[in-house]
Amino acid sequence: MKKYYVTGNTAEGFVNYIKPNLYNINKIIVLKHPSNRLKTSIIQAFITKYQGEEMEILKSPLNGQYLDGLILRNKSLAIVIDRIVPEDVTDLFVVDLDLFVKYHNGVDEKDIEKFELFTQRAYSSFQIGLRIHDDLEDIYINEMDFNKADALSEAFIHDIIGGQEKHASAGHMYHRLFGTNTADGVVNEVPSLIKPMKKVFYIKGRAGTGKSTFMKKVANACQQNAFDVEVYHCSFDPNSLDMVLVRELDFCLFDSTDPHEFFPSREGESIIDLYELAVSNGTDEKYEGRINEVNQNYKSYMKQGVRFLEKAGEYLQQIEATYFFTSDEVKNITDFLSEHVITID
Repeated sequence: MKKYYVTGNTAEGFVNYIKPNLYNINKIIVLKHPSNRLKTSIIQAFITKYQGEEMEILKSPLNGQYLDGLILRNKSLAIVIDRIVPEDVTDLFVVDLDLFVKYHNGVDEKDIEKFELFTQRAYSSFQIGLRIHDDLEDIYINEMDFNKADALSEAFIHDIIGGQEKHASAGHMYHRLFGTNTADGVVNEVPSLIKPMKKVFYIKGRAGTGKSTFMKKVANACQQNAFDVEVYHCSFDPNSLDMVLVRELDFCLFDSTDPHEFFPSREGESIIDLYELAVSNGTDEKYEGRINEVNQNYKSYMKQGVRFLEKAGEYLQQIEATYFFTSDEVKNITDFLSEHVITID
């Protein structure tokens, strides 16, 4: 069982990576309804139904109560919520759940407006935080030895791929997030993602020390050598990568710095510290005052953004409370989908 996010709350607003994750999925069922609680209940019913099989659970950036979907690659089946399906995705089976569930009290439009308002305020806070964070990157970029960083990435790629020749066709790249900012705070699925991997590389460093660039080079090299690659974007700045995972090669490397800092705890895990390997000695000490100032400033906006998401979550709860459904209705929906929509060869 894999758990990850395809949507997230970031400094660029709401991001959505569902499309590359539907690669080679022939049957896509879309659950259409305003209630996230109802759609999640149906997804959870199918998780229970297919328990023991390989599955990918798409977590929700709203909070830990909700899910965005479920993918069963062995069955070429995806069950996803309407909120995350772009208009240009075709060949869908859309299920209007209003046909099965009739009762609700009516949503107060002001609650919807407040939910959207506080969500947008969160995005604005993250955006300001990212602009401030750029000042932190500039400090370290000016002290970087890029030749050393390039040599490190080239050596790593050679060790991992083993000098294999490029194949005629490239592998597929799955774009995801391992965590995001939610109404519950900043969350991640790093431990569960790295657990099955034989080789795990904890990338240490500072802002601007090339962690994302290192990972992008590794990801591109693996894809060009016909390996399927999972790349996990940063949920602060989605233009950066926080993780690369290649199951065929049984390895993973990820940005192991705050707010997702971990340390090796088993055989096969090691640290690659780009600050130690490619940044001028004494940089932290040289700019200590400025670094502390920028750190405190950008983190204050990140915390403010999360508080806005928490407030948005309160209004979401009020919205969800207007929808009513029973366990029998959920069963009727899952039975209908199982018998009339999902066909297993």
